[in-house]
Amino acid sequence: MENTLLGGLTPQQFLRDYWQKKPLLIRQAVPGFKGLLDPQQLIGLACTEDAQARLVTQQRGKFGLQHSPFTPDDFKDFGKAKWSVLVQGVNHFLPEATELVKRFNFIPHARLDDLMVSYAPKGGGVGPHFDIYDVFLLQGYGHRRWQISTQADQALIEGAPLRILKDFRVEQEWVLEPGDMLYLPPQCAHNGIAEDDCMTYSIGFRTPWYQELAEQFLVYLQDRIEIKGTYADPDLKLQKHPSEIGPEMLQQVAEAIHKIKWDDEDVANFLGCYLSEPKPHIFFDSPSKPLSEIKFAQAVQKSGVTLDLKTQMQCHGSTVFINGDACPVSKAAYRVLRELADYRELAADTELTQGVIELLYEWYMDGFLAPSRRR
Repeated sequence: MENTLLGGLTPQQFLRDYWQKKPLLIRQAVPGFKGLLDPQQLIGLACTEDAQARLVTQQRGKFGLQHSPFTPDDFKDFGKAKWSVLVQGVNHFLPEATELVKRFNFIPHARLDDLMVSYAPKGGGVGPHFDIYDVFLLQGYGHRRWQISTQADQALIEGAPLRILKDFRVEQEWVLEPGDMLYLPPQCAHNGIAEDDCMTYSIGFRTPWYQELAEQFLVYLQDRIEIKGTYADPDLKLQKHPSEIGPEMLQQVAEAIHKIKWDDEDVANFLGCYLSEPKPHIFFDSPSKPLSEIKFAQAVQKSGVTLDLKTQMQCHGSTVFINGDACPVSKAAYRVLRELADYRELAADTELTQGVIELLYEWYMDGFLAPSRRR
């Protein structure tokens, strides 16, 4: 499957020669692909309460931007304006979208952002821009013209509601048909223009800022450190200037702060919790009529278990991370739960210890997973 998806390249070849390095156009990456939903279904999704969506309009060279929540009336009359609607996290709503994202499992889950789907009638788009993440742009139905540039000039149009490049210089362009796909590394400027009614499926992979990671790591540490004692100065000397911070105070506090230590395991646990943490708008619903633990175990043995579409699950060492929580487990349990994290499901009759059953049941009660539906 990967050979088709990557235009005959193996995942190893793609990672070596293209990933984070240069664009790649792949004709018929997913042969026969027409998309997973139609424009009205996407607009309906954009109007749901827990969807993240944007509506971009363009008229006389000026862009407008609106954010969800939307109502169907927001999509009725655009006059002469060109427009586009973009819905984030479609893989949180459609099982078929999650299956599509699984095709990109040659990239670690820790890098995955989500699947965004956009619709635009002829001429619609969001203007020339660049992103700080890797993205695979898979064409659904219709045709979209993609223009790209590796230009260094990233100056933006002042006052625009979107990050539109002020001087976009096209270096290459292609028209993508259904099933075609374009990979773009970070900072590759691009502009997508609908040739006709078209829908594009964008599988995005995040590249967090180090500043963001450092700030959040300090937040993570604050609940996990303990520096005992209080500041004391029984030998305090009279200072000429009481407003100055004395060298003795500075040294004593510096020595206390230097006691803050962390190691690679702390960093790994932070990353597991932070990168699996759901976005703020995502919530999980506990089962309305929950099974007892015994019936849950029977259902799992009979049909398997599947992660909720919104659940994020990662692993490291002997710890499993699910939706921001860290769960240390035994080596035997880790192997089973890593399979669940890899494939988002466990097959029926998977050998499960009582400890694993209890953990799965806890996650079931939290709404993180459920027994699989028999196919």
